[in-house]
Amino acid sequence: MANLILAIVVPCYNEKEVLPETAKQLLGIVQRLIDSKVISSESKICFVDDGSRDNTWEIIENLCAESKNFTGIKLSKNRGHQNALLCGLLSAREYADVSISMDADLQDDISVVDEMLQLYGSGCEIVYGVRSNRAKDSFFKRATAHAFYRFMNLLGAKIIYNHADYRLMSKQALNALAEYREVNLFLRGIVPMLGFKTGIAYYERKERLAGESKYPFHKMLKFAVEGITSLSTKPIRIITVLGIAIFVISLGMMVYSFFQYFYSDTVPGWSSLICSIWSLCGLILFSIGVVGEYVGKIYLETKQRPRFAVEKIV
Repeated sequence: MANLILAIVVPCYNEKEVLPETAKQLLGIVQRLIDSKVISSESKICFVDDGSRDNTWEIIENLCAESKNFTGIKLSKNRGHQNALLCGLLSAREYADVSISMDADLQDDISVVDEMLQLYGSGCEIVYGVRSNRAKDSFFKRATAHAFYRFMNLLGAKIIYNHADYRLMSKQALNALAEYREVNLFLRGIVPMLGFKTGIAYYERKERLAGESKYPFHKMLKFAVEGITSLSTKPIRIITVLGIAIFVISLGMMVYSFFQYFYSDTVPGWSSLICSIWSLCGLILFSIGVVGEYVGKIYLETKQRPRFAVEKIV
């Protein structure tokens, strides 16, 4: 595979603290693979600056000036991790035979790159980097992560358990991914839809080298909602089933009230009435909110706005 051109795609957002060390370690991996004649000397490390507010782009420009194995893409504004990642992958497929995506914080074990390339050599078009365990996570994060994966699969969004965006994709797989035109991106759910032969490389996630996580709880929650509503229509079906169930229950309550009226003393039930009103109103508002979420996504999709705009490439 000496002529194999590899592209490592790294989305960056305010990563000035960790980027120099990330670049150093990734360049070491790439250089070792080149010296071992596993990949071509034309292989690249592509940093995608997702509208950073610090001097991340200046660091990327300096890296590109120091080595031909670095390349940089600057987006015109912050478009979110998924759009930045897609931009890098679609750019990489123009010159690379295979691309590996990972985060800039180096929590993903870069030594697994060798195993990914071996699986690619054995015929896998997509290789998922999957965490072997979550022992280092807090109980809350571990519990919510497990709940997220189970809930997504329950709703029909077939995603890979304990897999984020650390993956290898061949040019053929990226060409297939480019055919997916949706604006509301959730790559973890889209990539498994592509088919192709896949493999899994297990690794242990490390601590972040520097800087702060770009995914606090509220962003993770938003990301989960985005994934569910982008990949599955089951929430709307659940609302339909729930509506039918409540209608059946209400018929039963009508019959019960009818018999109570004729065969026993009836006392006005203020508490039960108020509880019924509040619960039904809450259910209605929740249902409208879920339907509105889907209508909003349809609205954005029909506009067919570009998912990102590139300001500069070095």
